[in-house]
Amino acid sequence: MSESLVTVEQAAVELNLHPKTVLRYIREGRLPATRVGKSYRIARSRLDAFAGIADGRPGAAAEARATCIVDIPDIALERAERIATFLQAVALTGDAETPPLHLETVFDPQTAKLKVVLIGDPSDVGRILEMLQLQMGSRP
Repeated sequence: MSESLVTVEQAAVELNLHPKTVLRYIREGRLPATRVGKSYRIARSRLDAFAGIADGRPGAAAEARATCIVDIPDIALERAERIATFLQAVALTGDAETPPLHLETVFDPQTAKLKVVLIGDPSDVGRILEMLQLQMGSRP
């Protein structure tokens, strides 16, 4: 029995994303897909893994999630932007098997503070915190 395939448009509807966003994820290698002519097809198991659904059933396995908020005071806007870009790049590493990691960064220019919010697998959150510590240790 062969695995079912979905189109980019079907995947976009299921993920509640724009089809161009799904195509970008495919081109970046974040969502594995097979090219068929001029379009792509995504294996159901790969789409479910990307969406964080185990065995095609939402909530089949409850995994531990960590939430961390980091406040970085007295930081210049340019440095805050560099750190935010760096952390976003680190957060995008992984494959379809990696649990999703939520990362938000907010800079408040009035107080010159950068706030970093991480939600994800405890080991992934720890890895991001280590990378942040390395970045903070290399102040110009």
